[in-house]
Parts: sequence; C-alpha cells; structure tokens
Amino acid sequence: MVLYPHFDINGQGHLTVGGLDTVKLAAEFGTPVNILDENYIRSQIRLYKACAAQYFGADALPLFASKALCCAEIYRIAADEGMGIDCVSPGELYIAGRVGFPAQRIYFHGNNKTDADLAMALDMGVGTFVVDNHEELSSLGELANARGMRARILLRITPGIDPHTHKAISTGGIDSKFGSAIGTGQAEQIVVSALNTPGIDLQGLHCHIGSQIFDAQPFVDAAEIMVAFMADMIRKHRAPLTELNLGGGLGVRYTEEQSTLDIDGTMKTIAAKVRELCRANEIEMPRVILEPGRSLVAAAGVTLYTVGSVKEIPGFKNYVSVDGGMADNPRYALYQSPYTALIANKADRPADFCATVAGRCCESGDLLGEGMLLQCPERGDILAMLVTGAYQHSMASNYNKLPRPPLVMIKDGEARVVVRRETYEDLMAYDVTDPVFSTR
Repeated sequence: MVLYPHFDINGQGHLTVGGLDTVKLAAEFGTPVNILDENYIRSQIRLYKACAAQYFGADALPLFASKALCCAEIYRIAADEGMGIDCVSPGELYIAGRVGFPAQRIYFHGNNKTDADLAMALDMGVGTFVVDNHEELSSLGELANARGMRARILLRITPGIDPHTHKAISTGGIDSKFGSAIGTGQAEQIVVSALNTPGIDLQGLHCHIGSQIFDAQPFVDAAEIMVAFMADMIRKHRAPLTELNLGGGLGVRYTEEQSTLDIDGTMKTIAAKVRELCRANEIEMPRVILEPGRSLVAAAGVTLYTVGSVKEIPGFKNYVSVDGGMADNPRYALYQSPYTALIANKADRPADFCATVAGRCCESGDLLGEGMLLQCPERGDILAMLVTGAYQHSMASNYNKLPRPPLVMIKDGEARVVVRRETYEDLMAYDVTDPVFSTR
C-alpha cells in the first residue's frame, strides 16, 4: 500500500491504482494523464452520507463541492449516489444541467454572481442560492419577482475563524472577500435586508472557514459562533432560519508525514457540539448541510507523466523534468502544496534520489515538487504524482499553449475516458483566422 489502500505495487514492481497497472495505463492513454478510481469516490460519498444521517439526522445533505473536480461524469456519480452539489459558476451549472442533475439539489455559490448568472440559475430551477452580498440579494429578488418566484436562499456569513491553513485557502476571517462578517455588524444587516426583500425566501446561514483542515476544533469554533448568531437573529428578527451550512474543508493526506483524518469521528464531534449549542441557545436543531470536495476525490487520483530529462547539478540540486507541469497542475506553483511522487515502473525500488520535479513550461517556477525522494529516474520512465484528484483537472490551463490532459475513470478493473485529451486543433478552435476589422 502507498498512502491509500487503492494504491499498491504489483509483482512487476509497478504502481497500481484500483488494481490496474499504471505503466500499462500510461501506454494505453498517453501522458500526461489523470486517472481516477471511481470505487474510491463512491465509497467516500457513501461514508459522508452515512455519517451525516447518523450524527446530524436523516435530512442532513452532503453536497459535492464542484470546484474540486468539475466534469459531467462526476455529476452523474453524485446524482446516482443521491448527493447534492454546490456550484460556483455558470459553467458548473451548465454542465450539471446538461447531464440532468436534479436542480433542486443544487446550491449556487459565488461572491460575484452576475445578473445573467442569477437568471440562468432561476430558469434552471436551482434549489438554493447562497447569497454573498447586498447587491446580489437585491438583484436576485428583482429577477425572482419578475418571474413570479421566490428564491430560496442561505446567507454567507464570515464567523471570524482562523483555521490555520494556507492564506490563499482560508475563507472564514473577518477580512475575507466572501460573505458578511458577524463581528462588524454587517451579517445582521444583511439578514434584516433579506427578510425585507421581495422575491426572497431566507431559509438559513452558510459559512466556510477554509481548506485542508485536519482538526475538528475549527469547525466546532465556527459552529459555536454560527449557532449563537442564528439564535440571536431568530429572537431579534424572527428570522425563519432552519438550515445551517457548515461548508467543507476537511483535509487530505498527500504525504506520509501528514495524518489521516477520521471523517466519522470528526463529524460525530461536530454534530454533538451543534446539538449541545442548539439546546443551550434554545433553538431547534437545524438541517445541516456539508460541502465535501477535496476529501471525496483527491485521493482517488493519480497523474502519470513521462520523464524527459534528469539534470544533476553537483553541489546544488537535481532536476527531473516531465511532460506536464504547472499548466496541468498549478497547485505547487501557487501554494507549495506537497505531493508524493514515485517512478511507477520502479515502484518497488528504494526511493533514494532527491530531486526537484520540474515541468515543461517556460517558467523557472514551473515545479511540481522540491526535495522529492524518487527511485533513480531516467528518460522514458513513468513518474506518478499521487492524490491529484482534486483541483488539478479543475485548475488546469493552456499556458504555453499546452493541450490539457485527459481524465480517465477506472472501475472494477476497467478504464474509460471521461474527458478526452485536448488536441492542437482544440487550441485553435476559438482563434479567428480571417478577422474582419471594424470600419469605425
């Protein structure tokens, strides 16, 4: 086993994922290629659903956070497993709609929804809007009113919690770009506005404090603040708040040094605290919504690259260059996110070659990891980067005009392409080759 039970090493010394040889997968589908284990994803979904029902109540609803991995197939899986989804863009809404995802189980997030976004969501029949600000609240009310509708909403609230994650993925502080802060009085102001806006049906509150959190305590702290605020709004303004969305953010083990999060125990702890807080504040237990993303799909993934060169600089460092990089996975360049890598065709050998794994982009910062211990690499080897199922496909770009890699889903010993590899023709698809200039 390598990090997770669905990663292993076979008799040939090759890395396997879901029982399939990654060296053979690289030969069949080419590199770079993103591989996902569907059985693992489904098992994580079922774990979340079972824990939510057991600890929060039968009406609790986990939502898959689409930004972690958006493609048609993941929405089909979520729909099949009875999950909800949260979408943060009209593109995510469009894909969900195209595959027939039940619109009532969609929660629409985002801190700058345009009028066109809101209209699209209303016309799709999206079940719940997570409203971020006064301007959005006003526009949504007007658009819903014009359609003879009332938009069901939650208000995004910032509780002022520091979850000790990377600054770029911490979202619950008072100075966050998201939501309205309790500490400044703005959260109460937007609750009052929502109660008095025609076309709006205020049902609850939402918060999201950050990502890669390995401890239940930040969620407990957030719940304490949110339940107290909810009770205050019910007493002072008779706000009909019956739903509390505690967001997502549970951490994932990317390296051996990181701990493995006990999802069951963490959810049990949070639920017990929410119930205790509701009793103390003399309010009914709300319906609890959770938004797992990374913790459902990250560990399902492995990305395979082909080694192009091995550059040893005596007295300094070693570089292993691969045929991908920051264009298909910018997370190390953005956040210095740690990963585990190995040479897939030599996975049973000692990992004693320390190297920086570099990409092919024309950027000195195009790195996938530094100080990584690998089996001794050479040109043509297959390098596997583990736990890449979240935020890799979603964040990939065409920088340096590199086509994005395919997404291959494996299940029960079979592999299928769910997002095809981009071609050079795809890169030209939106270029106007014979432009017509304005005569103005």
